Amino acid sequence: MLYTNEEYAVMNLMYGLCEGPLPKTYADFWRMVWEQGALVIVMTTRAVERGRVKCGQYWPATVGARALHGDYAITTDTVDHEEDYVVSHLTLTDTRTEQSRPIWHGQYVRWPDYGVPGGGRAAPVLQFLHSVRRAQHDALHALGDAWAGHSRGPPIVVHCSAGIGRTGTFLTLDMCVSRLAAEGVVDVRGTVERIRAQRAHSIQMPDQYVFCHLALIEYAVMQGYLDSADWTGFDDDNGDESE
Repeated sequence: MLYTNEEYAVMNLMYGLCEGPLPKTYADFWRMVWEQGALVIVMTTRAVERGRVKCGQYWPATVGARALHGDYAITTDTVDHEEDYVVSHLTLTDTRTEQSRPIWHGQYVRWPDYGVPGGGRAAPVLQFLHSVRRAQHDALHALGDAWAGHSRGPPIVVHCSAGIGRTGTFLTLDMCVSRLAAEGVVDVRGTVERIRAQRAHSIQMPDQYVFCHLALIEYAVMQGYLDSADWTGFDDDNGDESE
């Protein structure tokens, strides 16, 4: 199911939040992506973690491979491996009409369930967030006059495994960074409360809540909103990702 919060629209942001697709829901997932016109998918989980399946491989892992799920065919065109995330450029085709559209798929691979990104490092997540935003901007620009909806384009689909912990953390960070850049204001608690009003239990663990604050401080320093930051007392090990 697609979850869209009208408050995000007020902040010029729209998202589709969902659970990680499993084989029996692949067709439903791709139908949702197609019907919502989504062009960017954010995945904040590995398919398998600590020997447990967290999400299915709902897109072809190999360049040139093609998968068919329900009425939709997915082809992987390119795969780019960064240190902390993988970007796949896909082509999604409605086999009933043979209409196709490009899909940008970003998978963050160093973010354990119930935890924070590897080593608690914020810089790679901020880089990933920038890549997501750039992909959405480029996709919207390519649509041109063909898109008559929200000014920021179609919903960005975001999922982890259950669609609450890591998904909620990513969404909180994105919304807070947007507000800091636009208004010079940070309100992590208020943002989490608004998200939870639409998606219960978003941000599952205290470490995830703390990480949002740390990431925003690092972003503020990087952007020159702060001259420096005192990290004394913060634990760098809360991002342990032992498998």
